[in-house]
Amino acid sequence: MSFFHNIKTENISLDFSYLNQDLRFYMKREDLIHPIISGNKFRKLKYNLKEFKKNKNSILITFGGAFSNHLLAVAYLGKVERIETLAIVRGEELKNSKLNSTLKKCSDFGMNFDFISRENYRKRNTNEYILELKNKYKNSYIVPEGGTNIFGIKGCEEILTEHDKEFFDVVCVPVGSGGTFSGLVNSSLSNQKILGFSALNNSNINEVINRFVKKNNWKIFDDSCFGGYAKFNNELINFINKFYKSHNIKLDPIYNAKMIFNIIDLINKNKWRFGKNILIINTGGTQSSIGINELLKKKGCETINY
Repeated sequence: MSFFHNIKTENISLDFSYLNQDLRFYMKREDLIHPIISGNKFRKLKYNLKEFKKNKNSILITFGGAFSNHLLAVAYLGKVERIETLAIVRGEELKNSKLNSTLKKCSDFGMNFDFISRENYRKRNTNEYILELKNKYKNSYIVPEGGTNIFGIKGCEEILTEHDKEFFDVVCVPVGSGGTFSGLVNSSLSNQKILGFSALNNSNINEVINRFVKKNNWKIFDDSCFGGYAKFNNELINFINKFYKSHNIKLDPIYNAKMIFNIIDLINKNKWRFGKNILIINTGGTQSSIGINELLKKKGCETINY
């Protein structure tokens, strides 16, 4: 478990001076923590692995979609820790298809798959479904989609340093399953504002977050996601490519690019009311761009270039 020690990350200044606003932007480079288990996935698995070993479980089961950063992180963790891993993957039709780049890497790391229908996948958090899995796979340890449980959130509570809490008025982060966001809220100071930018349209993620946090210094934006999870258009791809040219920072198209696009959009529309010292959490996950580029090429669209 040596790669969970001595986590090094840094905050860098971002030049957004073209916005003509008296705002200061910084990015926390969580994406650089580890080349495969990047960003928030690294944080979320730290204490889940400890719990797995404490319970002396024999197989780790989790959930995700075809481009899931979480699945790749779990698969790699299984390889280095010599743990059997199983992914319950959304999309029964994928069973007879060629594995995309993400799932191929997962398979290369030794992960097994169970492709299920989207209807059954919606049952993944029910007690009935979890019990069914535990009966089928004895001595299993089950990590929810995205790693969002009390152990994953505990890891994400370690993202903000004491300096971050004292200096920044606002912390921005993309939101998927809600675990990273919940951890940031729990560790923040009451005078800070934590803003989450959901990768899902009308996700009802507030209900999940309210189960894990007791503070009210937070807000979720979930009404502008380029069509929903893993949806994008030429405007977003252009934004990713221009951002890379300007800042030499890679943004994934599912989470981080949409967050930064929306932050800039709020400022341009004069809707920013949240503070002047802004910390943007880059949660990583650019591995998904390889498979997404394959889809874009088939459609004859512009691709991500970095």
